[in-house]
Amino acid sequence: MLELRNVTRKVSGETYVDDISLTLQRGELNILLGPNLAGKTSLMRLMAGLDKPDSGSIDFDGTSVIGVPVQRRKIAMVYQQFINYPTLTVYDNIASPMTVIGRSKADIKRRVNEVAELLDLKDFLGRTPDTLSGGQQQRVALARALAKDADLVLLDEPLANLDFKLREELRAELPELFAEMGSVFVYATSEPTEALILGGNTACLHEGRLVQFGATLDSYRQPAVLQTAKIFSDPPLNTIDLQCINGKFHLADSGQVLPLSAASNPDGNYTLGIRPHHLTMRAQQSSDIELSGKVSVTELSGSESYVHFDFFDEDWVALLHGINDLAGQQPVNFFVQQQHALLFDAQNRFVSSIAGAGR
Repeated sequence: MLELRNVTRKVSGETYVDDISLTLQRGELNILLGPNLAGKTSLMRLMAGLDKPDSGSIDFDGTSVIGVPVQRRKIAMVYQQFINYPTLTVYDNIASPMTVIGRSKADIKRRVNEVAELLDLKDFLGRTPDTLSGGQQQRVALARALAKDADLVLLDEPLANLDFKLREELRAELPELFAEMGSVFVYATSEPTEALILGGNTACLHEGRLVQFGATLDSYRQPAVLQTAKIFSDPPLNTIDLQCINGKFHLADSGQVLPLSAASNPDGNYTLGIRPHHLTMRAQQSSDIELSGKVSVTELSGSESYVHFDFFDEDWVALLHGINDLAGQQPVNFFVQQQHALLFDAQNRFVSSIAGAGR
């Protein structure tokens, strides 16, 4: 178990990690999710012992590891920018951490073949990294980390440089592999979709602060605060300010009433959040919320359409399946089911009493 308590890290007066407490268990996949500069890599460096915190404690299995050299800790790390030994074969690259600790040749061969099979590297074991593509070299670095008998495995966006097909295969297979190894796994990503596919637990980070930590699907479905919902949304979460007056929700600037269930909500200010993929051009149920706006621009991407539209001076986007080439300035109506409306109070805390919001 890796336990961080009130950990803070500052560099030149700037706070990179701000009072973070986390408990990560063996055999579980723990994801660090957040945009660039959220603090993911800084937190990983503290976990690995590459940096020391300015305050707080870091314990592994009940023993402090602050100040313990990386060389004396059983840690494996993989970065987005891969690092391999250029003069060694792929086989020897994967085998190198096991060779250093003196494992038997038979054990090394078995383990190398296992991870090479998983990462589609068996045909390249006799080659050197400089003869491989960038994606293949990243797979070698990932294989070396997985083959190592490590207590702590840190993966910093390790699949970013892989082709789409292999990335999808590994996203499905890695959680099972992690569970079998019994190590503490920490996986950093800036992609909400990747976190949802991998599952496990997710720590949502924003500007060096821990926003929420818990089961990935639970955090997605019921974000404790508005910032969690924003971190879990790509394209960005659509938001607009509301006021609840006498059991009815009004758009703050226009006064227009939205048909949201507000009977159990006290009067006051709220924020409505709608994920772009929950917007449709046809109503699914009679209780669906209708939103009217004017198209700004439409982006076509393969089998999907990103329709940007003006909704009471807010720039919203709908992610639609298929080709929907809507013209600029065209009036448009979108619909969203009540259960997909995310409602937050004036302190940006999730309100769960609106027709099962967030499911």
